[in-house]
Amino acid sequence: MTQINQAEKINLYDLEKNFKLRLSDDNEFFSEWKKDLPQLTEIEKQNLNRVKASYLNLTKRPMLEDMVKMVVLSPLLSDAGFYLPPFYSTTESSVEIINEQEDLKIRGKIDVLVLQDQLWIIVIESKQAGFSLEVGIPQALAYMLANPHPDKPVFGLVTNGGNFIFLKMIRKEQPIYALSDEFTIRRENDLYIVLKILKRLGQSFII
Repeated sequence: MTQINQAEKINLYDLEKNFKLRLSDDNEFFSEWKKDLPQLTEIEKQNLNRVKASYLNLTKRPMLEDMVKMVVLSPLLSDAGFYLPPFYSTTESSVEIINEQEDLKIRGKIDVLVLQDQLWIIVIESKQAGFSLEVGIPQALAYMLANPHPDKPVFGLVTNGGNFIFLKMIRKEQPIYALSDEFTIRRENDLYIVLKILKRLGQSFII
């Protein structure tokens, strides 16, 4: 009988055991988050300053997931150009990955899927912002394993609204992944770096 797990309950041990997922030890494997980052315009910086001020004001009270998407994530995706051609986005997409040898399926939903199935944006599903990103990393990796183009690298972003971490995975013979540093909206200029990385990823997909 096939075992079905919900993606939001999966952990790294399960992914390593059942799908042979491995963390890369190559510093150059995921260089996209730290090399050749584009410059931001003054208008983009002003927009991000407003996003930061809005977020800090809203955190004075419990902030729900939908508010995180509206106040923080949507402006970032817009400034990165992900709402314009040739990109597209869908929300709440069901995904399923299967390990035939172990007779195991993982099912779940993502919050935002953009960029021709190559960039997965995961908002941690919690009652309020502030949960550790460690909660969302295995969930993001599970969704990235469902990438329909195993010959291409796939990227992810996990955020709780105030913190951000990027992921990269290449499947091919064995799925390998790496993580960026963690960025926080409270640290000076970190939000600038998050937008730069998003723009850098967008540029690399167009080329």
